[in-house]
Amino acid sequence: MINGAHVIVYSRDAEADRAFFRDVLEYPHVDAGHGWLIFRLPPAEIAVHPTDGPESQELYLMCDDVDATVADLTAKGVEFTQPVTDARWGRLTRFRLPGGGEVGLYEPRHERATGL
Repeated sequence: MINGAHVIVYSRDAEADRAFFRDVLEYPHVDAGHGWLIFRLPPAEIAVHPTDGPESQELYLMCDDVDATVADLTAKGVEFTQPVTDARWGRLTRFRLPGGGEVGLYEPRHERATGL
């Protein structure tokens, strides 16, 4: 039986991005050896969206109040790459990881599967 999922974030500066998840987001973690940190994520969901373009994957972190979360992360020096916008399914934005990648952040308007 499948009992979990493992998300991989590829980074041009893995050390900086690991420090971000550890120090800024304060995610609990284990050291798998030699500083290779593996983080516990909050409850997660997976959605499958149709596309006419190439297949891809995205990472979005969810929050209860996107404005408050943006304010908190901005105070910690996090750079947001787009303003908060409204979509039918939630309020969303994106922020930059220290290694240059981007992560989505959204406040869902839909029922969350994490409570199942």
